[in-house]
Amino acid sequence: MKKLGLALAVFTALGLSTQAYAIGCISGAVAGGVAGHYAGHHAVVGALGGCVAGHALHKKQVQAKKLQQQQLQQQAAPTTTSQPAPAQ
Repeated sequence: MKKLGLALAVFTALGLSTQAYAIGCISGAVAGGVAGHYAGHHAVVGALGGCVAGHALHKKQVQAKKLQQQQLQQQAAPTTTSQPAPAQ
């Protein structure tokens, strides 16, 4: 139990110091740490794996959201064709 508490403290400190890079890592680390603890007292290994997986999942979600926004902007953009002005 001490290892789990230590791992959570370390990841919390990392999360507070580098929030821009820790998105997805903290929640993954907590879930991985708990799963690792119950799967043979490997909380630290589980937390590290959860951090990596959580960060990768967040990155994939951001890319998908960005792609969706680009597609919506392309659909909403008016299609204008350049036609010559009528002769006077």
